[in-house]
Amino acid sequence: MPDTPDPSAAFAAVVFNPVKVDEGKLRGFVEQAQRDAGWAESRWYPTSVEDPGVGQARQAVQDGAAVVMAAGGDGTIRAVSEGLGDGDVPIALLPSGTGNLLARNLRLSLDRLEESVRTAFTGVDRRIDLGVVDLEREDGGRDSHAFVVMAGLGIDAAMIANTDPELKKRVGWLAYVGGIAQALRGPNAVRLRFQLDDEPPRSVRVNTVLIGNCGLLTGNILLLPEAAVDDGIFDIVALRPEGLLGWIQIAWKVLWENGVMRRSEMGRKILSKTKEVRTLRYLKGKEVVFRTETPQQFQLDGDAMGEVVAVRARVRPEALVIRIPATEADSLPASEAAKQAQAA
Repeated sequence: MPDTPDPSAAFAAVVFNPVKVDEGKLRGFVEQAQRDAGWAESRWYPTSVEDPGVGQARQAVQDGAAVVMAAGGDGTIRAVSEGLGDGDVPIALLPSGTGNLLARNLRLSLDRLEESVRTAFTGVDRRIDLGVVDLEREDGGRDSHAFVVMAGLGIDAAMIANTDPELKKRVGWLAYVGGIAQALRGPNAVRLRFQLDDEPPRSVRVNTVLIGNCGLLTGNILLLPEAAVDDGIFDIVALRPEGLLGWIQIAWKVLWENGVMRRSEMGRKILSKTKEVRTLRYLKGKEVVFRTETPQQFQLDGDAMGEVVAVRARVRPEALVIRIPATEADSLPASEAAKQAQAA
């Protein structure tokens, strides 16, 4: 598409989850914003159970959309990102639902729908990384998907698979409490072989492995403090608690050290002189492969993806274009390399 499309000919597409979105309210905001911007009539693409947004996003691009708004929860945003990946048409986030994880990591508005819609027509574009996973099932089946925030295997994924979706609608992220309690009751140690980039394969025993493009979770929990959305690298953490003490160490590390101390320069200096705990192991890489001894639950951006026996995850650097408020162009999180490029 041209760098500067003719506003009178340009149109926006809205890929929306009709279950989570107040369509009438959203249409009112979109119609007002498109008139103010002088754009043509927006086109609407509802998601379905069969297709949560991938096909709709691709169809919108094929139809000629200049921007695609993703209106729904994390699943809708993930699916639309998958449909737009490796292209030039930007995604504009209209967050709704429990997590809103990508918007949280980019420090975008979570509760001002009108402002988010206006950004789709008036904002600026920024490229971020896209994660892609190839999954192998127990029956030999294979499928591929994209993610923008985090992929997980083990207790994390079992928690999501065990969470009641109706309860989640009513109480939000608190519904995960029951899911994680159920996951912890069963056998939760995962034996797997993994290979990171070109390193030799290794065998490990873990409870959870998380592959992050972003580091912030619901509840303002900073799990991966060094993760950046545009550095072309995954931040990976393996949780290996041994008994109650191990879980206490993990909670201290994530909630206090990552969540409080790392947010200040003095805190980071103090932490640089402390030893890492064995219960958490942090890694970085562009590609990681896991193969499990037994089928394990897997999740992408908070969506349960079923059981897998092998996973290959790789980064596509700057493969997704995201539209952000023009006023935030210089203040949103970025990797050190991206900051240096902006300064140059």
